[in-house]
Amino acid sequence: MSLLEYNRNAWNKLVAKGDRWTQITSPEMVDKARNGIVEVLLTPTKWVPQSWLGDLKGKKLLGLASGGGQQGPLFAAAGAEVTIFDNSDAQLNQDKIAAEQYGLDIKLVQGNMQDLSAFEDETFDLIFHPCSNCFIDDIKPVWKESARVLKSKGAILSGFCNPIMQSVDPYKYDQGTLEIVHKLPFSDERDLDKEYLAKLKAENTPMEFGHTLSDQIGGQIDAGLLLAGFYEDDFGQTSPFDKYMEIFIATRAVKVQL
Repeated sequence: MSLLEYNRNAWNKLVAKGDRWTQITSPEMVDKARNGIVEVLLTPTKWVPQSWLGDLKGKKLLGLASGGGQQGPLFAAAGAEVTIFDNSDAQLNQDKIAAEQYGLDIKLVQGNMQDLSAFEDETFDLIFHPCSNCFIDDIKPVWKESARVLKSKGAILSGFCNPIMQSVDPYKYDQGTLEIVHKLPFSDERDLDKEYLAKLKAENTPMEFGHTLSDQIGGQIDAGLLLAGFYEDDFGQTSPFDKYMEIFIATRAVKVQL
C-alpha cells in the first residue's frame, strides 16, 4: 500500500471516530461567517487574523488538504467561491454534508496536495492550507503547485509544525518528557523503531514527516512567494512542548513571481 493510500485510509477512519479535525463546523460559526466574521484555524488554537483573509466575497478560494467540513463552509458562507481539495474521501464527504446542511455551494476534488494538475494556472485568489503537509514526504511540490495556481498577488495561508516536534523520542514524549533523538528531515516509516511504528499502524495513525524550515519557509520563497505574515501557536496547554515554546507556525505568503 502506498503512503497516499495508507494516509487516506487512516484519515477516513479518523472521520469515523469523530476526531477533532473531522467535525463539521457549527451553525453559529456559519451565521457569523454570513455576517463577515470568519473564524478559522491554520493551527490548533489561534484564529487566523481577519486581515489575512480580507473580503472573501467573490474570491476563488482553494482549501488545500482542508477537508473535514470546518473551514470550507465558513468561506462559502462569507461569499467565496470555494473548492476543497483533499486526499481523504471521508473528509471531503464532511464538506458535502456541511454544504447540504447549510445550503452552501462547495466544489469537492480528491487528490494529492503535491499535484494540483486538476487546476489551471492562476485560478485562485486565495489558498487556505491548514496543518497537513506533515503527512507527505516532499513539500516543495506543494509550494510550487500552489504558486502556479495562484493569481498574481494572490496569497497562500499555511499552517505547519516546527520540525523540532518530530525530533523528540515518541516514547518519552508520551510520558511528558522531551528528548531530541531524531535527525531532520524525519519520517515515521524510516526513523521510528519497529515496535513503535507497529503500534501507530495498529492504531491507524497517519504516517508523518518532519520537514526542515528551509523547506517549509524557504520552499515558499523559492516558489516565488513573498512571506507577508507570520505567527506561532501551541497545543492549547495540552503538550509537553507548551511549557517551553509555541510549536506550530502559520504563514501568509503572496505570489510575486514565477
